[in-house]
Amino acid sequence: MLVITDLTYRIGRRVLLDHATVTVPAGAHVGLIGRNGTGKTTLFRIIAGEIMPEQGQVLISPRDRIGRLAQEAPRRSGEPARYRAASRCRTHQAAGRGGNGDASPHRIAEIQTRLADIGAHSAPARAAEILAGLGFSHADQQRPCAEFSGGWRMRVALAATLFAEPDLLLLDEPTNYLDLEATLWLEEHIARYPRTVIVISHDRDLLDNAVDWILHLEAGKLTLYRGGYTAFERQRARAPGARPQARRRSRRRERKRLQAFVDRFRAKATKARQAQSRVKLLAKLEPIAALRRRRGAARSRFRRPRRRCRRRSSRSTTSRSATSRASRCCGGSRLRIDDDDRIALLGANGNGKSTLAKLLAGRLAPMSGK
Repeated sequence: MLVITDLTYRIGRRVLLDHATVTVPAGAHVGLIGRNGTGKTTLFRIIAGEIMPEQGQVLISPRDRIGRLAQEAPRRSGEPARYRAASRCRTHQAAGRGGNGDASPHRIAEIQTRLADIGAHSAPARAAEILAGLGFSHADQQRPCAEFSGGWRMRVALAATLFAEPDLLLLDEPTNYLDLEATLWLEEHIARYPRTVIVISHDRDLLDNAVDWILHLEAGKLTLYRGGYTAFERQRARAPGARPQARRRSRRRERKRLQAFVDRFRAKATKARQAQSRVKLLAKLEPIAALRRRRGAARSRFRRPRRRCRRRSSRSTTSRSATSRASRCCGGSRLRIDDDDRIALLGANGNGKSTLAKLLAGRLAPMSGK
């Protein structure tokens, strides 16, 4: 169980967490959501003990292990990907270091028990299964991590975090470096995870299918909702005061109606009592405070780009072909793209999607074809 009590943290004058309090049940799968810049990653760092809050506390069982996926790519290493993923499990390493020939029989028995508890004998198979789910082929799993790009090294780091199976798993935007297939695999893996997991994500499908709680961070406060993201939106829509703008409009209409009645019938003796009751109602209708401008997220403006005037060619098959043979990434394939097409380009990482986009934009020259 994770208990956060009266947590306060600020950066300069900005208050990210303002006496936030919440209790996360043991074994819960939680999606942490909130606008960019509200403090979600900061909350992860406080839970992991990397930074200290100004006030409040985070209570976790001392026996619980915390695993957190960093957002930066790990350094290059000569270790094969499969070994790198398995060796990151600290418990496995600690048990392995004691297995020397000088240990006493009792110590050896203790080590063997711990190795059995953490499934160390099946570690290579488990690491291979996780890496395969994240898109690594059998040959890739034997390659040194130094040969991979930053995105693929992030996948190795994610595999290592999942392999360790911590009691509290903290994942910060884990799908940023994943393609569609790996994202679907991770979604299923999180849904089956046997311990507590909190994931920061903007992927609505993941928040609907992999978690059973939504933890909302807004205005420095933490609120826990039961269900996925769709259920969270329904609960927010039904909550009292969820739509203050609509309530203000309704209140204004009601005040206008009552005021019109008072102005019309105040002077009439037969309606004076009703008019007086309307005046009392008007006094009770306090105006709803306008929505305060939310702070915490940076605001950006982008100028409209200049439109390039290009002479449109005829709509023949040859002239409308975006690329006929792009040998750099397409291996001699033929493709036709029409002016009104809307296309999703899919493929495993490293297959050449970005290269094809650069070819279409003229930033790269094909080895052959046009």
